[in-house]
Amino acid sequence: MTLSEMRRWLDSRGIQLTRSLGQNFLHDGNQLRRIAAAADCQPGDSLLEIGPGLGPLTELLIATGFPVLAVEKDQRLVEVLRERFATAANFTLLHDDALEWLKRGSHDWTGWKLVANLPYSVGSPILVELALGPCPPERLVATLQREVIQRIVASPGTEPYGLLSLLLQVRYEPAGTFGIPASCFFPPPDVESSCVTLRRRTPELLSAAELTCFVRVVKLGFSQRRKMMRKQLRAAWPEATLDAGLAAAGIASTARAEDVGLEAFVTLTRHLHAASPTSPPSGPSPV
Repeated sequence: MTLSEMRRWLDSRGIQLTRSLGQNFLHDGNQLRRIAAAADCQPGDSLLEIGPGLGPLTELLIATGFPVLAVEKDQRLVEVLRERFATAANFTLLHDDALEWLKRGSHDWTGWKLVANLPYSVGSPILVELALGPCPPERLVATLQREVIQRIVASPGTEPYGLLSLLLQVRYEPAGTFGIPASCFFPPPDVESSCVTLRRRTPELLSAAELTCFVRVVKLGFSQRRKMMRKQLRAAWPEATLDAGLAAAGIASTARAEDVGLEAFVTLTRHLHAASPTSPPSGPSPV
């Protein structure tokens, strides 16, 4: 779908794009093909697209022949998508708020891959919701603000590293990023954009119960990121248990969460969960 085609569809329907919905549509064919290729589609895959807009990426995903499920919030765009892909047998369209839809029930994404230019206003919580679900997708390919992508792939000790980095990296390995110029979108966004590929870890680093504990640990640890992590965690675990876990993970008692890597957080979580496996400590609820 070219820029002129986008304009024709919008003008013929009298559609004014809504900034609050993050409606900046990618029209550059080269960038769209790079995103679709990053999915690395294999036999048995199904594809999830959130925020398809007018369907430029959708068109490429449908052409793969794999089942495609698209979730679009804007009723005006739903009507366009229904018209454009009325004859596509492998296409299913859901009119819903994607984040609320994901939160409403448990979804089994075994064999699925997310491939999407996500709405920037809710892109991060959508990724976290998918990543922390009981059966997350095999791969996440997402376009977002470059700043958010930097946070997702960040390493400890760097400014972007934080809660988002850990909540996604505990289940996924970053497998590459590339920038997308603002001129490739209509209308051009006010921020720089990038696409990230996240590949699901096999085997899992933590069990389902341990993962719940992990979320509590990192959320407490980053609740005041400039302060010593031990002080934040002390409110939820006995000092003896906490100190034993920190020692096992090789984490200094004076360490701040922003300097602690994923592996150390995983080891700490295992020790804290083993000390109280049936009684999750108080603290922030899992995302």
